Amino acid sequence: MANAGKLTVLMAFDENDDGDLIPAFEPIQIDTEERAVREARALSSRHAGVIAWSRDADPALGEYGPPVELFKHGKIPDLE
Repeated sequence: MANAGKLTVLMAFDENDDGDLIPAFEPIQIDTEERAVREARALSSRHAGVIAWSRDADPALGEYGPPVELFKHGKIPDLE
């Protein structure tokens, strides 16, 4: 991908009364992979699951590479 950037995202999940996973908040775009991992670790004790991932991205062209998991803790729903 020419002129590609990197999309780095942090997501957290909680369980509802039925035990189903629900987003704790909207996905957050983070500026660096290191910060995403640091924030994910900090959130991991307060949520049922936390994941930080990144992928090469060129939104102007609609091109996105495969996601790379940076940090994962607890229960995460199938995100595909």
